[in-house]
Amino acid sequence: MTQTLTIRRPDDWHLHLRDGAMLEGVLPETARHFGRAIIMPNLVPPVVTADDARAYRDRTLAAVPAGMAFEPLMTLYLTETTDPGNVAAAHAAGLITAVKLYPAGATTNSASGVRDIDRVMPVLETMAEIGLPLCIHGEVTDPAVDIFDREEVFLDTVLDPLRTRIPELKVTLEHVTTAQGVDYVTAAEGDIAATITTHHLMINRNHILAGGIRPHYYCLPVAKRATHQQALRKAAVSGNPRFFLGTDSAPHADPTKESACGCAGVFSATNTLSCLAHVFEEEGALDRLEGFTSRFGPARYGLAPADTTITLEKRDDPVAYPAKIDTGAGPVTVFDPGHPLFWHVTA
Repeated sequence: MTQTLTIRRPDDWHLHLRDGAMLEGVLPETARHFGRAIIMPNLVPPVVTADDARAYRDRTLAAVPAGMAFEPLMTLYLTETTDPGNVAAAHAAGLITAVKLYPAGATTNSASGVRDIDRVMPVLETMAEIGLPLCIHGEVTDPAVDIFDREEVFLDTVLDPLRTRIPELKVTLEHVTTAQGVDYVTAAEGDIAATITTHHLMINRNHILAGGIRPHYYCLPVAKRATHQQALRKAAVSGNPRFFLGTDSAPHADPTKESACGCAGVFSATNTLSCLAHVFEEEGALDRLEGFTSRFGPARYGLAPADTTITLEKRDDPVAYPAKIDTGAGPVTVFDPGHPLFWHVTA
């Protein structure tokens, strides 16, 4: 029997589009279903000034296919030489929605990131004064810390001290991956929230490593134990507005993933909504999908939810998603949930 679910058009609060031919190839996969997205600034070179953000926004808008409506919400890449005045001016001009903090070396194109948090305190203090959110990749990069522990250590050694130091700062802990991260965001006082990715709801570290290495499941932060996956699912379906969707969909051409030192990133823009409907149905929480995908994120960033809707139908036949997206920068493998998906986006 066909089931239908109509929700407000969703937004993606953490998205990588890259640039050039890759941008042109993958943007339609998001714009097909999503009305807005926070665009990550970790290009080469990164998006660090108001002028950079304006130019990148223009390139992104130029890549939106005719007949599709999509609004890119731009961010600046925080460096140790970022000018607080430039950040404030970009915010006042409506050019940016947030600033992104990457610990240097934490993930793709993060070499220009922050090594010493004290060096960016003037920017963070300015952001707290003007109400500009900080999006954080929450991992330490100390090689002495096990890769599976980097988020938990970050909470204790970087995030909590930072929020104690600037309690007014509006923080989004992006792509949370651990039960400790969920617990921290749930219990913390002050202005904090977290995004959860599609793939971290559907995979754990066994999917990457058991029976052979699967590079298209490799991401940063890396997927953790199944117990952490279950904690993420519980948070996502809880109806707690501190948790909302940020896919962290991150395209890499297949040769850069399928190599001796493969890139980190999962590309899920194409089938995210079918995946999420599957997860929320498994958890008995389809009635809470709209909050997670379409309401809590806009509220977090001071925006109204979309005034349009999309409809999903559950059918007997699975959705025929492509295995790869062809782009001018090379083929990009679409996230494989490991089983058929029966929720079709119909309108």
